[in-house]
Amino acid sequence: MVAAAQHPQIKLMTYAEVENVAGYVGNFEVTIRKKARSVDASKCTGCGTCWEKCPTKVDSEFDLGLGKRKAIYLPFPQAVPAVPVIDREHCRQFTRGKCGVCQKVCPAGAIDYNQQDEIVTEKFGAIVVATGYELFKWEEVYGEYGYGKYPDVITGMHFERMNSASGPTGGKIIRPSDGKEPKTVVFVKCVGSRDEAKGKSYCSRACCMYTAKHAHQVLEKIPGSKAFVFYMDVRTPGKAYDEFYERTVHEGAIYVRGRVSKIFPEGEKLIVRGEDTLLGRQVEVAADLVVLATAMVPSRGWEKVARMVNLATDKDGFFQEAHPKLRPVETFTAGVYLAGACQGPKDIPDTVAQASAAAAKVCNLFSRDEMTTDPMTAQVDESLCSGCAMCQPICPYKAIEMKTITERVAGKQVSRQVAAVNSGLCQGCGACTVACRASALNLKGFTNEQILAEVDAVCL
Repeated sequence: MVAAAQHPQIKLMTYAEVENVAGYVGNFEVTIRKKARSVDASKCTGCGTCWEKCPTKVDSEFDLGLGKRKAIYLPFPQAVPAVPVIDREHCRQFTRGKCGVCQKVCPAGAIDYNQQDEIVTEKFGAIVVATGYELFKWEEVYGEYGYGKYPDVITGMHFERMNSASGPTGGKIIRPSDGKEPKTVVFVKCVGSRDEAKGKSYCSRACCMYTAKHAHQVLEKIPGSKAFVFYMDVRTPGKAYDEFYERTVHEGAIYVRGRVSKIFPEGEKLIVRGEDTLLGRQVEVAADLVVLATAMVPSRGWEKVARMVNLATDKDGFFQEAHPKLRPVETFTAGVYLAGACQGPKDIPDTVAQASAAAAKVCNLFSRDEMTTDPMTAQVDESLCSGCAMCQPICPYKAIEMKTITERVAGKQVSRQVAAVNSGLCQGCGACTVACRASALNLKGFTNEQILAEVDAVCL
């Protein structure tokens, strides 16, 4: 991230959101909202005095509620640039109109309470969509696991924050309820994954390996501890993945094949009840901590991104590639590419590989003075077009615009509206040809005359 920020050809726009995308390949026009930090980034040195002195503490989103942050804060410890942002919903200066401690102690005079959002428009030749993923909201669905009421039932992401040296516990594994070190930890895989009844039908791919890593960390960090892993299947497709899984088993992790049917408290323990399908009997484990490997799902706002960039999505909301084998990082919209878990669940090596492929595709696009387009695009017969614009909202690629033409009718110059197709955006889907009431739109190579001639040839 630091290298990217220092690169002369890379411009980072952090704490910003894309509001609108217009244009086409080689000529995208993107409207970006740079949200107000209430901190002047050009003056801030990242010294940390402001957040050290801030009197307000709230739950940290980055630590998933396991730790606290200030009302002026860095989103995460290694954030680039190291410029804080003021949380206006909790800052006393904005909620009560009095405090201003951060402004008083800032040696650079970077605090600006009057800062407003800034709207900028930039032009780009290509777009790489890399919106990532979120975790499945198991608390809303899995009542048998406590609906999120038991503090010692956490997700793998909570466990990751505990294990981080810069995390809320300084790298120590604890029970959130009382801060004690757990001696028996149960890991439950496929929570929301491969569950068509309550969750998602797909496998989230990364869960098997990070659960094996978590079991290894428990056994390594906590002397005399036990790690139980309830699983459906163990999937280790990557290089040296199976060897790591076998190592975890040899270290003492106990793998139980079967689903967990219920988790409930009993004294200071959590009773994890499930089935061992290999032995054909019910299993109960008295656990100090339960870690759920929850499914990976698309990031919030994927619908808005799909509409803005004209992306197709699958039934689960992941962005659809043009072809799963031959064009795995391209989309149906020319100049738009996919990278990472926005296209489907994947781990870090696969994400890096896909990001490299997307970058290569962009470089290939920019290396040519001219580009080849699909000849099978729509065309408008202006003499038939009535200007009703019914085709415009039908087009999924925003390739149709209305234009004004001037004609001479009965000796007079008359202006009227007709449809125009941008061949750089048109993908030849043919949706507009069906919607056109006047039959003014045709698909090159598949005109009405050509199709009728084929029918006549077949019937003769």
